[in-house]
Amino acid sequence: MRALTLDPTTANSLQVTEVPEPEPKPGELLVEGLAVGVCGTDKEIARAEYGWAPPGRDRLVLGHESLGRVMTAPPESDFTTGDLVVGVVRRPDPAPCGACAHGEFDNCRNGDYTERGIKELDGYAAERWCVESDYAVALDPRLAHVGVLMEPTSVVAKAWEQVRRVGERAWYEPNRALVTGAGPIGLLAAMIGVQQGLDVHVLDVVEEGPKPRLVRRIGATYHHGDAEEVAARLRPDVVIEATGVGSVVVSAVRNTASYGVVCLTGISSGGHAVAVDVAGANRVMVLENDVVVGSVNANLRHYRQAADALAKADLDWLDGLISRRVPLAAFADAFTAEPDDVKVVIAL
Repeated sequence: MRALTLDPTTANSLQVTEVPEPEPKPGELLVEGLAVGVCGTDKEIARAEYGWAPPGRDRLVLGHESLGRVMTAPPESDFTTGDLVVGVVRRPDPAPCGACAHGEFDNCRNGDYTERGIKELDGYAAERWCVESDYAVALDPRLAHVGVLMEPTSVVAKAWEQVRRVGERAWYEPNRALVTGAGPIGLLAAMIGVQQGLDVHVLDVVEEGPKPRLVRRIGATYHHGDAEEVAARLRPDVVIEATGVGSVVVSAVRNTASYGVVCLTGISSGGHAVAVDVAGANRVMVLENDVVVGSVNANLRHYRQAADALAKADLDWLDGLISRRVPLAAFADAFTAEPDDVKVVIAL
């Protein structure tokens, strides 16, 4: 069967190759691969900046944003043939650390976790794949066209959970949220904020195109001005930061309302100096009980939260997030950005 594979130590080694048919182990589902999403992490792995092949192998099957349909399932599982399913990305370390032992493997303390399509485990960019039934999550059948958005939605479901948990250290009733960045993570974060009844604002650099339209279609407000000016004017109770741009992060941190929570989900590229009045920021954060928290990856609970959020969403709006659907044979097109791209998907 065909799969999209690469050597993570060699840039530009992506190829569609023939790999052995998967054979499900006890407790595993056999799944027909339908689609995989392409994100910044996939592009970093393709450039040999990140990623690890399985032990004893040179090549890794790429793909961590999965979508498939169950072909066979263990009789003792909760799945049946034909179910729409997504595979969880991360697996706990074998030791395990305390967090992994409690099912919070997204917060692994020692870094010995593995990840499908990223770190030492083959991913989901294959015509067929297996997954442990304990690490698979069923989707509403109506999401067959857009369910590949499940993994990024799980990331923002976790971010919102972290915000709520931090806020609920005392009385907490947020009203206004600012999402910085209108890529897939930012737009899905805005969607969940709207579902929670918040007054949601989204900031990005583009003035026109699909991103402003998608923001407005869910009833949120779009901004493309200076981050400092927008954040200072809005004074949001919550910020979901999805750009990783240092100056935007700083503007978000110092312009929340009192008792504000900033959740950082964007990864900074580094190499850009930003002048920060640390003493001033410290004073504001202490006096206003503000919190800044980082959030990455997701565990099973967050995948289930994501499944619920997608099931509540407008299907046409979700479909609008997917800019292009590229066949597996033309995979290279998915790794070449186009101006109006939001999310690019490889059809398997």
